[in-house]
Amino acid sequence: LAAGCIRAKSPAVFIARLREIGDELLLARPTAVNLRWAVERMIGLAEGMAEHSTEEIKEALQQESEAILAEDIAINRQMGMNGQVLIPDKATVLTHCNAGALATGGYGTALGVIRAAWEKGKRIQVIADETRPWLQGLRLTAFELMEDKIPVSVIADNAAGALMRRKKIDVVITGADRIAANGDVANKIGTYQVAVLAKAHRIPFYVAAPLSTIDAATKNGDLIPVEQRGSEEIARIGGRQIGPTGVMTLNPVFDITPAKYVSAIITETGIIRPPFKKNIREALNRGRSRT
Repeated sequence: LAAGCIRAKSPAVFIARLREIGDELLLARPTAVNLRWAVERMIGLAEGMAEHSTEEIKEALQQESEAILAEDIAINRQMGMNGQVLIPDKATVLTHCNAGALATGGYGTALGVIRAAWEKGKRIQVIADETRPWLQGLRLTAFELMEDKIPVSVIADNAAGALMRRKKIDVVITGADRIAANGDVANKIGTYQVAVLAKAHRIPFYVAAPLSTIDAATKNGDLIPVEQRGSEEIARIGGRQIGPTGVMTLNPVFDITPAKYVSAIITETGIIRPPFKKNIREALNRGRSRT
C-alpha cells in the first residue's frame, strides 16, 4: 500500500521514501518482530532492484506481498497440524488476546492450533480472556470461533485463576509477538499472569508462533522493548470516560513471560521443548535449511 502511494519516478528516491515509511511502521510496533521481518524483506527486495524502473519495483513488491500472505497462511496451517496433537479430546482450552485469522494472514497461530484440533474431530471447548483494555478476546477471538461454530465462552481477565483452581481449564495456548533466544515470550499484556497461574495449577502453557517470531539476536526477554500507550485506553471504555478525570494510569501493551513458564513452543517446523536455548537454535537452523 505504501509503495503504491509513492509518486517518485526515480528508483533511488522511491527506495529512500520506502525506507522512511518502513522505519515509521517499525516505530509503530516496537515489540513485535514479525513486522520487522516483513518490512526488511520488502525493502531488501526493492534495494536489490535499484537498476529497475519504479513501476517494475512496485510490481515486484505487490507479488512479494502476495507471496508473504500465502506463506503465512501455509505456515499457520502447518503450525496448527503440529500443535493440535497437544490438545486432548474434550479439553477446555484457555487463550488470551487474539491470535487468529484477524491477527495473521489467515487461519491463525494459537487459534490455528485450536482450529486444527476441531477439524480433527476433537470435541473441545474454548475459554477466551476478554483481554483488556482493547477486548481482543471478546471482540475478535470470540467472533472468529463463533463463526467456525467452535464452542467458546468469554471470561473477565481476572477469572482465569479461579477456573484453574476448579479444574475447568485443561490447556492454555497463546500466540507471541516476539520470542527471545532463551525462550522468553513477549505477548499481549496479561499473558504473564496466565502463564504463572497455569504453572501453579500444573496446566500446560503452550505458545504458537512461526520461526519468524523468534529473535535470535535478543538473548532474553529483558532486552525486548515493551510498548507503552496512553491513559485513555484504560480510563475510557467505548469512548466514555469511566475513571476520574486526570487519573494516572500505567498502560504497558505487552509483557514478558519467562521461558520457565512455557511448556512448549509450537512452530511450522515442529514443537520446541525445553531446554529452549539449545532447541530454539536447532529449530532455526532446520528452518534455514528448508528455505
